[in-house]
This record gives sequence, C-alpha cells and structure tokens, in this order.
Amino acid sequence: MKILFLNGPNLNLLGKRQPEIYGSLTLSEIEDKVRARSAQLAVEIDFHQSNSEGELVDLIHHAKGSFDVIVLNAAAYTHTSIALRDAIAAVGIPTIEIHLSNIHAREEFRHQSMIAGVCRGQIAGFGAQSYLLGLEAAVNING
Repeated sequence: MKILFLNGPNLNLLGKRQPEIYGSLTLSEIEDKVRARSAQLAVEIDFHQSNSEGELVDLIHHAKGSFDVIVLNAAAYTHTSIALRDAIAAVGIPTIEIHLSNIHAREEFRHQSMIAGVCRGQIAGFGAQSYLLGLEAAVNING
C-alpha cells in the first residue's frame, strides 16, 4: 500500500506559527513520527508540502496510478478551494481530510470544508496525532 500525505499552505511554519493552536512540533518532526509508524505497518508513504494551490492540484493528479490513498491537510485551502475538491473527485483516490486543530471549534469561516464532500472522512483536533490517525484510517480504509 502507498499513501500520499499532502500538506497545504503555512504548514512549513509548524512549530513556530501559533503553537498554542498547532502545537510545537515541526512538520518534519510529525513526518518522522508517521514514517516510524508506517514502517511498523509495512506501508510506503510520501510527503509533500506546498503553499501553492496549483502545485497541490498537480500532486493530486499525479497520484493517480501511484498511490492507494491520499491523506490531505489542505490547511487554509480547506475553506476556499474548489480546485482541490475537483481534483480529488477527478482522480477517484480515497482521500482522508486531516487537521491539527478542531476547525469546527474555531472561527466561523473555518467551519466549512470545501473538500469534505469528496473525502472519505475527516480527522480534526488531535494535533500531531491527527496525522497518525490519518495513517491508520488510510491503512484500514477498505476494512
């Protein structure tokens, strides 16, 4: 099984940006935790982060035929990107939406996810653990 983890805008600033909301771990430290767990589960993973909506769309397009599941933290694009929604729908790869913070307990504009309707499910509010839960969900997506 191959799982693609995609990370949207500003997640490259994790550990420095609003640690009271997003935690103190860097994206690289979160990736290390996910890599360790994926080795235990004997699954292949790949990570990408981009601040560019178009680059994320391209990564979703290129995932078709190469990855079995996408785990996506679209960050701010969650609330605005019809392009990401359309890309997820177009490739037909099961996608799991994840968030570090509970988007439903934050500002009103964060309550709406443009991508939720084309994702298999959503994991939000568990900090870095959201990534590990996303990995577990991906591995068991057909179970």
